[in-house]
Amino acid sequence: MGTHSLLPLAVALLGLLSPCVTRLTPRVSFLMGSPGRHLIRFSSPDVSNTTTLLLRDDGDVLYVGARDAVLELDVSHGDAITLKSKLDWSPSDKDLEQCSMKGKKMADCPNFIRVLQFLNTSHIYACGTFAFSPRCTYINSETLTMSSKPDEGRGRCPYDPYQRNTAIIVDGELYTGTVADYRGNWPVISRHLSEGRRVDLKLDDTLGWLEDPTFISSTFIPDEEKIYFFFSEVGREYDFIDKFIVSRVAQICMSDVGGQRTLQRRWTTFAKAQLLCQADSELPYNVIQDIDSLPPAQGAPADDTLFYGLFISQWSVNSGRSAVCSFRLADIKSVFSGNYKVLNRDTLQWSTRVQEKVANPGECGLHNASDNALRFVKENFLADDSVRPFGRSPTMVSAEHNYSHLRVQRVQAANSRDYTVLFLLTESGYLHKVVLLQSGAHIIEEIKVFEQSQPVKNLVLSIPKAVIYVGTSEGVVRVPTANCSFYWTCAQCVLARDPFCGWDPASRACVKVSDSQISLGQDIDRGNVEEVCNSVSITHRVRFGSNKLPAASCPAGELVSVSLNEVVRLQCPAASQLSQQLWERPNSRLSSDLYLHLGDGSLSFVATPTTLGHYLCLSTENGYQQTMAIYHVKQRSSPMAPTSYTRHHTHALPTTQSVARPGPGLHMSGGVWPNRITTEQGGTEPTLSSGDTQVTTRQLGGNITLWTLKSGQKEDEFWDREPQLLARGPCYLKELVVVSVLLVLCLSLLVTLLLYVFKQRCRRRTVPQARTPTRDSDRRTPVEQEAFRENQFQSKHNGQALQSGQASGLVCNGAFTGSNGHLPNTPI
Repeated sequence: MGTHSLLPLAVALLGLLSPCVTRLTPRVSFLMGSPGRHLIRFSSPDVSNTTTLLLRDDGDVLYVGARDAVLELDVSHGDAITLKSKLDWSPSDKDLEQCSMKGKKMADCPNFIRVLQFLNTSHIYACGTFAFSPRCTYINSETLTMSSKPDEGRGRCPYDPYQRNTAIIVDGELYTGTVADYRGNWPVISRHLSEGRRVDLKLDDTLGWLEDPTFISSTFIPDEEKIYFFFSEVGREYDFIDKFIVSRVAQICMSDVGGQRTLQRRWTTFAKAQLLCQADSELPYNVIQDIDSLPPAQGAPADDTLFYGLFISQWSVNSGRSAVCSFRLADIKSVFSGNYKVLNRDTLQWSTRVQEKVANPGECGLHNASDNALRFVKENFLADDSVRPFGRSPTMVSAEHNYSHLRVQRVQAANSRDYTVLFLLTESGYLHKVVLLQSGAHIIEEIKVFEQSQPVKNLVLSIPKAVIYVGTSEGVVRVPTANCSFYWTCAQCVLARDPFCGWDPASRACVKVSDSQISLGQDIDRGNVEEVCNSVSITHRVRFGSNKLPAASCPAGELVSVSLNEVVRLQCPAASQLSQQLWERPNSRLSSDLYLHLGDGSLSFVATPTTLGHYLCLSTENGYQQTMAIYHVKQRSSPMAPTSYTRHHTHALPTTQSVARPGPGLHMSGGVWPNRITTEQGGTEPTLSSGDTQVTTRQLGGNITLWTLKSGQKEDEFWDREPQLLARGPCYLKELVVVSVLLVLCLSLLVTLLLYVFKQRCRRRTVPQARTPTRDSDRRTPVEQEAFRENQFQSKHNGQALQSGQASGLVCNGAFTGSNGHLPNTPI
């Protein structure tokens, strides 16, 4: 059986061995325009394809390469992005006509800016596709004007705007990875803008150093004086029927100037190796999408530099999955210093065999080597071993999201520990913020940044400014990396497990760690609310007691007036997408025969005398419970047709002694907070005051009472005084006492009457009574008549005992008890 026939079987077996991937759910989700996640957008009717971004070192100016233009945006203000200047750079009508004559679509013929790099402190080097005839130019960064006439950009910029490329300028020299021909069949890694004794270099194309690559990124490691390129290509070392895509890392030395005779004006230090993002017994995630470098922590060696790569799989069994793998620089260097594969020139097949090393491929300083050594490195450029992920397994695997771009940042938490935070952009337009923990990846939040999927996007992270910029064809979006003010309580702040945020007990607010000089409450690894928030008066949830509710604990909340036999549905807003909702009643169990728990956490039932009363909605997350809503379902006082109402994200304020504000909803959109009620009917707004704190109660359609802040009142004052205020809410304690007294009087009268009847019957049994014999008694013998009288006496005695037992069962501690052992919920 050959290699070709073994491939499908191997794929099938590995697919069966692949374990189930843990579902990663974002804790909080923000839709576009959500007031809970403030984003700044820039767009202009005459600007499109703003996909190439370049941020100035101070973070105040963002240069954008767009279609037929270069923009200078002022991003120094936190509340707006403004256009400072615009440089138009578009092809002439003649250039567009020639592009069309080549068979290209007119939509692809404009000048798409694909290279934008700082050349020095005063100039920017820019290249564009320019109607499938690449051009490059120098731009004055102060005046945003061209300093010279554009020159040819072949080998520096792609022809096709949809082809990916990479470019980086180091010490005034441009290193690029792109295609150097019109058809896109000649890939090159080259150096340009060399001066003095240094010359421009490119790859030798006689042996196929690159096989149909897709360039992803390039980075400079100062301690190594090397440029590393990351790309994917066809793996010719694998003899498969289908093209097997592999991910690569390649390196070149900055000091390389080419050989004297062999490899003249060609790289002598080029070497490449496979990046293997794969877990044990799983198919590899073999197609790299994006990569970003994470410098080592302060005081750590350069070898601890990590490269976080984003991968997908070409195999259908892993379709729709994305994986993040990290690679350590020390492991990459180890692979490049090892053995290399040998290429058979006759068959063009790669093989692995131990051979004598004439030179060390990838070693810097080979430009002065002998021709024999240069021929050896020319033919042996593929490392034998593969670079495996740090920790020998993927850092994160997602089965639900197709990620396209990635940025990474190291964040110091309140406990002075460092945590790695990933920013992942999905194909559907969401930005995920992920913190990497020992227990696995935790998605803190997801943010909808654009509506439509974009073919070309870019991410730029500004660590000093704590923002991330997303470049799309619709415009530029600025997303703050921290959103601490969204978490209103200590519990929510801790459960977010966001390294950027911590709870400040003095101001009773969730604040940015970098802005605070005091000790903050935070638990990134475990999210233990009880341990962190005990010192700041944590809010404990209210539970109904087993006895009657006293006046002080009579629960206020949302009043729902219903008619009997009406279907009631109570909503339970979730604190997050990771929480679970549950319902409770005082002294009662929610039987599945009467109640239906719906998938969205709501509770549905039919209004009957048994189901009237109070309901408590609880949310549980990571072992912590909090009250989300309290309802009082009551029968209408006057007969009327059932009033239909629609509520979205209904929320009643909890009435604990120390009240937590309502938790965030699952989705925030349209400027409507999830802890508000939307009904189809209006109502009046009487004002209720307590001291100097005022709230407004609004009767919505006669069904729902909603507590809201009065205009101008400080929110913190309301939350601090809310327990005393809500205690004055609707309470029927007086009516309950009157009814209880009446019931006790009725029971006493009934017991007295039963005792009197029993006493009279006992007296009749002791007094002889004359009996009139009947025809039946005349026919009985004396023995039968005596037995008949005895049976009648026992039957009467048993009947009286049964009635007495039933009567005594109606009284329990001086009050009526129902079948479930508590006071019936009789409407007043």
